[in-house]
Amino acid sequence: MKKKNLFLIGPMGAGKSTVGKYLARRLKMKFYDSDQEIERRTGVDINWVFDVEGESGFRKRESRIISELTEKKGIVLATGGGSVILSKNRKFLSSRGIVIYLNITIEKQLIRTRKDKNRPLLQIKSSLKETLKKLGKERNFLYKKISDIMINADNYSAPTIVQNIINTLNL
Repeated sequence: MKKKNLFLIGPMGAGKSTVGKYLARRLKMKFYDSDQEIERRTGVDINWVFDVEGESGFRKRESRIISELTEKKGIVLATGGGSVILSKNRKFLSSRGIVIYLNITIEKQLIRTRKDKNRPLLQIKSSLKETLKKLGKERNFLYKKISDIMINADNYSAPTIVQNIINTLNL
């Protein structure tokens, strides 16, 4: 069987990178993380890109990376939480592989992201919970719209989530 690309989408804190690494290892596929790829290529962290180029500059870089990575064959790709904002990214993802939405509650997101300094959109001086709610309102319907499967990532370990994905996809 020819391996299909598997693309992980969902909000920050859902575990896309961690689950992606486990999933790739289990399925003997190559793993990529779009945010890490941006950092590797620019030589600076995501916060710096946001500070210097703004969100729109970051989204342009992200779109180029997603376009390029989704062209590869037999990969697992963890995307950034906002990768679904641009319609061309949604098109790349939905047309070039299986899109897996890791769903998570705001409460679990708060626990997983509250001390994280590497998430530019969480550096805004408003309430973390309000920021996460706002981002959820803007993005959750987009995750649902392009996902092939939705996996609850709330109270499960990465290996359990990976097993759920494998079982759901009959891999």
